[in-house]
Amino acid sequence: MRAILGLDTSCYTTSVAAVALDGQVLASVRRLLVVKQGGRGLRQSEGVFQHTQNLPGLVRQLKQELPSLEIAAVAASFTPRDVVGSYMPVFTVGSGAAEVISSLMGVPLVRTNHQAGHVAAARIGTELPEGPHLALHLSGGTTEVLRCQADGGLELMGGSEDLHAGQFVDRVGVKLGLGFPAGPQLERLAEGTTPRSLIVATCRGLKCSFSGAEAQVMRMAESGEFTKEQIAAEVYSCLARTIEKLLTNACRESGLENVLLAGGVVSSARFRALLLERIARKGSTVRPFFARPEYSGDNAVGVAMLGRQQYLRGRGE
Repeated sequence: MRAILGLDTSCYTTSVAAVALDGQVLASVRRLLVVKQGGRGLRQSEGVFQHTQNLPGLVRQLKQELPSLEIAAVAASFTPRDVVGSYMPVFTVGSGAAEVISSLMGVPLVRTNHQAGHVAAARIGTELPEGPHLALHLSGGTTEVLRCQADGGLELMGGSEDLHAGQFVDRVGVKLGLGFPAGPQLERLAEGTTPRSLIVATCRGLKCSFSGAEAQVMRMAESGEFTKEQIAAEVYSCLARTIEKLLTNACRESGLENVLLAGGVVSSARFRALLLERIARKGSTVRPFFARPEYSGDNAVGVAMLGRQQYLRGRGE
C-alpha cells in the first residue's frame, strides 16, 4: 500500500503517521515526552534527546501496523511556523530523519511546519466549507488566530501577547499538584463545578492576555479560600470567555464567520461546551468547527496530509 509518511517532533510529542494517496489515515502513533513531577516544561536539549529515543520505536510500531507499507514520499515539520526565523531544535530530529529516509529510498521530501500540520489535521472529519476561513491554533506553545486562504496559505491576525492558553492551563495544574501536561487532569477536576466568572478575561481587539489571569489564579490557590475544583472550573471559564471575545473580534475584522479550532486545548470537551455556550449567549456570528479530539493535539497526520497534497500536485493530479 503506497502512502505518505509524516514525522513531527514537537516540544512535547513524538509523532509518526501514514496517509494513503486517497487521503485515508492508515496509522498514527505518538508518544508524549516525559516531564518530571512539578516541572513546567522541558529544555529543548532534553526534548531533542527524548525524540531521538522515541522515534525509532514509533517507526517500528507503524511498520508493524502496516507491514505492506510502501512509502511514496516523506513529509516532516521543519519549523514551528511558516515565518522567517521560526526555529526550535526539537524539530531537527524529525526533519533530519525525514531527509535520511528520502535520500536512502529515493522518494520525494516535503518540508512543512508544525502549525500548518495542526490546521490540516483539524480539517479531517469536519464539515468546514471550502474557501477562506479563520483558524485558531490553541496549544501550550501557540495561541494564534490565522486567516486561511483558499490556496492553503496562513496569515497571522492576532493572538496572545504573553502566555499561551495551554501554558496557562499547565501552570495552574502544576500549582495544584497535577502532572504535566495538566489539561486532562484539570478538566476532570472542573467537572460538576459551576464557575462564577471570577477570573478576568482580557482581550482587546485581536490581542488577548493570560498573564493577569495566571497571577489571579495563583493568589486564589495560595489563599486557601477555594477548592482545586473551583479553581479548575474558573480556569476553563476564563479560557472560553477570552477566546470568544478574540474570535468575535477576528470575525468582525475579517468578514469571515467559519473558524477551524485546532491544538491541544481544543481537545477539552469542557472548553468546547463553554465556548459554544458563550457564543450562543452573546449572539456572536462565529461559526466554530472543532478538530476531532484525536487530531487536536500534536500529531503527524496533518503533516502527512500536507505531504500528500504536494506529492499529488507534483504528479499533476
